[in-house]
Amino acid sequence: MTAEYRALIKRETWVLVPHQPNMNIIRSMWLFKHKYKSDGTLERYKARLVFDRRSQQVGIDCGVTFSPAVKPATIRTVLSIALSRSWSVHQLDVTNAFLHGNLHETVYMYQPMGFRHKDYPNYVCRLKKSLYGLKQAPRAWDVAFLLLYVDDILLITSSDHLRHRLMNCLASDFAMKDLGPLSFFLGISVTRTKDTMFLSQHAYAQDIIEWAGMRSCNPVSTPVDTHSKLGAAAGEDFDNPTLYRSLAGALQYLTFTHPDISYAVQQVRMHMHAPKTEHWNALKRIIRYIQGTSSLGLVLGPSSGPNLLAYTDVDWAGCPDTRCSTSGYCVYYGDNLISWSSKRQPTISRSSAEPEYRGVANVVAEICWMRNLLLELHCPLTRATVVYCDNVSAIYLSGNPVQHQRRKHIELDIHFVRE
Repeated sequence: MTAEYRALIKRETWVLVPHQPNMNIIRSMWLFKHKYKSDGTLERYKARLVFDRRSQQVGIDCGVTFSPAVKPATIRTVLSIALSRSWSVHQLDVTNAFLHGNLHETVYMYQPMGFRHKDYPNYVCRLKKSLYGLKQAPRAWDVAFLLLYVDDILLITSSDHLRHRLMNCLASDFAMKDLGPLSFFLGISVTRTKDTMFLSQHAYAQDIIEWAGMRSCNPVSTPVDTHSKLGAAAGEDFDNPTLYRSLAGALQYLTFTHPDISYAVQQVRMHMHAPKTEHWNALKRIIRYIQGTSSLGLVLGPSSGPNLLAYTDVDWAGCPDTRCSTSGYCVYYGDNLISWSSKRQPTISRSSAEPEYRGVANVVAEICWMRNLLLELHCPLTRATVVYCDNVSAIYLSGNPVQHQRRKHIELDIHFVRE
């Protein structure tokens, strides 16, 4: 608490002002948290002085909030590039990063006297300005990537010389800590052996099992029952919907390194508004599957000839309530799986070719984004991306320029994929 309070004073976070009758005073509270290392041992105690949001007024004390968060597919792509080129990957931490934020509203807080926050330049803009402040331009062969997830930073550099220069430059503006080679990032344990990385959420998976009270459950071989589909009225109302929603949200984050549960998690998350007993049983089946696979994870390695390759498939009219289809895809960069998705389509299709082609359109949109990302990372692809689809009609639609009446409602997807 003392370290947190001293940091607030050092940054001149507030100014004391007299109390006025028309002020909306926001309560404050201390939050305490234990920070753990990748092996589960205690690293340090953490204290934060925060607002009690229940006493805030939207539009007066707060508005739309946003924190910079890098896309998971971007993290996996950059790590794949770093492994292919044997670059170093270090983790950085900004002390009291939120004190560098940009607050436009005037906020009055009681702790124990009213004060008003001062306006500071945007945190991300200051990071950019710090990097622009390098006294000497990097060498032509030096390359660096900086991935930002709120206050957790990954720094990938092509040489130790460049990494030290960037660290010195950032440290001139921020209280930076070099946590060393990447080992634990966003709750994900990273083990690097020679030219491969193993991403695992074993500790997080065990926490989910403990949270659900299923520590002694028997594992199953599949995360979903392949013989039946869950409807909205499957069984009686579940008596603890809050627990259901919390576990479903926790499982969603577990898909960061477990693409094998993406479809199962997507199915249980569709019923978060009104979970039934059968939905709870389906969620418990996922946890039983995790019980036997919690030590598994995602392996990233180097690729001699990197290129994008995609697979897509659709469960036609699989939803028993709406008869909408569920489409899924996975994208490989070389041998590394870097992007995947399972999502229900918004419209109903009368033939299997229509949802299959919409699934192709979805993965093509993802591929376009990823090719642009690689272009910005100065790793452009020289070959076209191949998309595999197991529906003959959808494949013919991709190559046949003839249009007719029955395909007008999917004409946008057809033109998009063909272009």
